[in-house]
Order: sequence, then structure tokens, then C-alpha cells
Amino acid sequence: MSRLLFAILLSLGSAAQAPVFAQGVAAPVAMQAALSDTVRLTLPEAEQRFSQNNLALLAQQYNVTVAQAQAVQARLIDNPTIYVEQDVLRRRIARPTVPEGTAASEAVVTVQQLFSLAGRRKAAGQAAQQGALVEQYNLQDLLRNLRYQLRTTYYDIFFKQQTLKAYATEIASLTRTVGLYQTQFEKGNIALKEVIRLRAFLFTLQSERQSILNDVASDQADLHVLLRDATGSQFVPVADIRRTRDLTLNGYSEQQLIDTALVRRTDLNARRATLEQQNLNLKLQQKLAVPDLAVGYTYDKAGSYINNYNALTLGMAVPIFNRNQGNIQAAKAQIASSKLLVDQQQLIVQTEVHQAYQLAARNDELFQNTDRDTAPFARLMVGIEQSYAKRILSVVEYIDFFESYKNNLVQLNTLRANRVRAFEQLNFAVGKPVFRADQ
Repeated sequence: MSRLLFAILLSLGSAAQAPVFAQGVAAPVAMQAALSDTVRLTLPEAEQRFSQNNLALLAQQYNVTVAQAQAVQARLIDNPTIYVEQDVLRRRIARPTVPEGTAASEAVVTVQQLFSLAGRRKAAGQAAQQGALVEQYNLQDLLRNLRYQLRTTYYDIFFKQQTLKAYATEIASLTRTVGLYQTQFEKGNIALKEVIRLRAFLFTLQSERQSILNDVASDQADLHVLLRDATGSQFVPVADIRRTRDLTLNGYSEQQLIDTALVRRTDLNARRATLEQQNLNLKLQQKLAVPDLAVGYTYDKAGSYINNYNALTLGMAVPIFNRNQGNIQAAKAQIASSKLLVDQQQLIVQTEVHQAYQLAARNDELFQNTDRDTAPFARLMVGIEQSYAKRILSVVEYIDFFESYKNNLVQLNTLRANRVRAFEQLNFAVGKPVFRADQ
């Protein structure tokens, strides 16, 4: 009679499990709310906050501003120089040409202007402007890297939270089962080893869940830094699994994506801009070999052979020893180095797109060939619990089925996360958001 009562109790527990699955969906969120506030966040909202608040992006924007200001500075004309010399004692100069009673102390004024020949100032401005373009590409590449980190972190948190929901449901169900079996053990209806096996399995589930919680906490910290959020709230990503399921490589060949990457990749464009900057720098160094011309005017009141002496001055360095040949040679070497770096970066881009395309293709193929319907597993677990309650299954068989069901849910979410990450990595390699599940 006691075994029959025990079976009825367990059957009632299994029948009550259906609403537990529904409650389990909100369990992690409720638990997080107890610790801190939760914030539902869509990916477009996260990207908008990221673009406005990320400190690394804001800092790099200042580097662009600095480079643009330096380009303006390079075009400015040199200021004229004024030299004034005055006899502070104002002593009289004894000279026959000076009338009696007239002060004739010494005073000299010189004005000089430096003129750049051979278009040096224009060449300097072009080289500096090209440097500003390099900084702009560096900003765009930083944006590409940080956005990839943002999107992958966002989806990692989303799918891990889906996995935590499955753990919450299973832990809640197994906790009730352990409680019922503990009561039956105390009544002497079952052996202690069976309760110990159940408790050990429950502890395993709790430990696995805690490990995922630790990973989520680390991802949450990264997301807070990316969004410049110091509130300590827990973000709850809101994503549509149906849209992630619709991601596909159909319509995009690998060569097509490589061609796009060779045009759009900001790190490659930065290398190309640096090469052009080196070419402009060579032109600048060649123009610097031509000396500047100094044109001036000098007025001397009483220090020359006549009073009120006026003169035009011209000055220029004679390029005998220093013809800027060292800087010209260095500029040529920098051009050769930059050409090799451009070729290397092109190879890197092609390799990364190829690897990312193959990775996305493998993950998508595995995803498409996997049975993603978990409803039969849920119904099977209800029958498994009922069979275990009726002692048709042993505790080993019960735990084996339970773990298989858990592994199926965890691996399915892991597969989904890996597949989305593979598509995001392909977007990152191409340098353009070709595949998106949030639009």
C-alpha cells in the first residue's frame, strides 16, 4: 500500500511538471532580479548605446581630430619675423651730415618672410591630410572590432540564458523528486543509495549551472564596458530565434565575399592609405631638398654710410652638403615596406574570409541536419518520471534519461550559439554586416 501511495504522489508530481516548464522560462530572470535590476535589451538598442557611449571609440575620434588639425597646421604659411635694435643710451652720433641739436642715435628695424619653394607647403599639407585619412580608417577598424565583440557577446549571453532556463526547469523538477524520495527513505520504503545517487546528480546539475552563471557574469561585465554602463544591472538580450534560424549562405559565394572584403575591410584600407601617405611623404622629402627663400626689408636710421638706410635682403641655404638625401632614401624604404604590408594584409583578408566562410558552412550544415524539436523529449521525460515512480526504471536508467534530455537542450543551444557566432565572424571577416538576424 505504501508503494502504491508513493507512486501516486510521484505521478501527481509529474503531472504538475507541465506548468513548471512554463515557470522555468522566467526563473533565471526572477533570480537575477533578486540580485539586481534587469534590463531587456534588443541588439539595435545595444548598438546605438555602444556607438554613443563607448570610451575607446570616443578616444579614437579625438585621434582623428588631432590628425585633421595637424593637416591644417601643415598648410599654414610661416609667420614673418621682425627684428628691432635701438640704442638705449640714445647717444649722439658726431657726423657732419647731422645738423646741430638733432638727435641721431642708432635704430635698426628688420622684417623677414620665409617662402617655401617647389610646393613644399602644399606637399606637407597633402601628406598630413593623408595621415588624417589613415586615422579615420583606424577608427572604422576599431569600430569593426568592437562591434564584433558586442554582437558576439550579446548572442552568447542570450543563448546561455536560454540554457540556464533549461537548467532551472530540470533542477526544480529533480529537487522535488529528491524531496519525495528523501521522505520515502525516512519512512523506510527505499534504500539510501538511491537517494544519494539522485542528490549527486542534482549537485552535478547545480554545479554545471553555476559554471554557466560565471560565464554569463563575465560576458555581462564585457557588455557593460562596451556600453559604458556602470549601473550594475543585468542585461537580458531579446532576440528572435526564428530570425537566427533563417541565416543562410545561399546567394553568396566565397569569392564574392572575398571581393567585397578586399574593398570594404578597414584594416586593409588603412594599409593602402598608409602606402599613399608614404608616397606623399617621398614627394615632400624631395621638395625639402630645395632650400627655402628668405625675403626681408631692413631700415637703419644712423648706422650705415648714410642716414635712413633702406635695403632689401634675400637669403637661401646653398644645398652643397645637405640635400635631404638621407630622408629621401628613408622615404623610399618606407614605401617598399608599406607595399609588402599591403600585400600581406590582402592575403590575411582572403584567408580570414575563406576560413570564416568554411566555418559558417559547417555550422549551418550541422544545424540544418539536426532535429531541433525538443517537444518529444519533454513528453518523454514525463513518461520517464512516471515509469520511475512506478519502479519500472531503475535510478541509473532514470538519471541516464534525465541527463540525455539535459544534454540535448544544452547542445542545441550551444549549436545555435556557435552558428550565429560563425555568421558574425564571417561578417567581421568581410568587413560588412552581410548576414544579420536582428533586421
